[in-house]
Amino acid sequence: MEQEEGSLISHLEALRETLLKCIIALCCVLPAGLYLAPKFLNWLISVITRNGSVAFNYFSPMEVFLLQLKTALVLDFVISFPYIIKKLWDFILPALYEHEKRFIKKIVLCSCLLFVAGVAFCVFLIMPMVINFGLSFASGNVNPVFGISNVINLTLWMSVAFGVMFQTPLVTIALIKSGVISYDSVSDKRPYVIVLILILAAIFTPPDVVSQLMLGIPTYLLFEAGLLAAKKYRSEPLTDSSSQE
Repeated sequence: MEQEEGSLISHLEALRETLLKCIIALCCVLPAGLYLAPKFLNWLISVITRNGSVAFNYFSPMEVFLLQLKTALVLDFVISFPYIIKKLWDFILPALYEHEKRFIKKIVLCSCLLFVAGVAFCVFLIMPMVINFGLSFASGNVNPVFGISNVINLTLWMSVAFGVMFQTPLVTIALIKSGVISYDSVSDKRPYVIVLILILAAIFTPPDVVSQLMLGIPTYLLFEAGLLAAKKYRSEPLTDSSSQE
């Protein structure tokens, strides 16, 4: 009993040390995030507005400063993310078997790549389309005035939404491979999957049909790609042992 308590205390101490190192890393990188935030915002605006063809406005003295501070925190986490993952990995590594280590490495790598792909897809393709869609309503009596906070917050939120939804093929493969659900069952329930994707897209995007379709259509295509990749895990029909007898 004392050994178990000692082991628990040592694990908690190791966890505390790991979290403390992660927090220190975030604090050390924060000045770099504050320095890069204005440059990153200018770059992001030039990308989503096609080389700065649209001027953004701010409506309070502290609005841009607070936006830069929020952006600095995001950059701080992004820059520190590899170090944080490394420390968390070092913490859980001793408790894993070799095959579990290989499996987690593949899952984490694929998940990160899909998340980055989703963010890039949103920033470089979807957001310029959203801006152009908004500009299309301009007329002689209607002038577009875009608030910088609204646009940047929308970009950050949509980027996270696309990054999360781009995990769809990984989730599909994992569920089929683990046997939680069969390939044929998922394949036969495509209409329900479409409805589920549209519901999630409605939750993750602003309340307009265009944004929902922009997220829902790529997500469904990724679902089909994951289903195609998981086809090799399709279970074979069981033979009837009674007939063989």
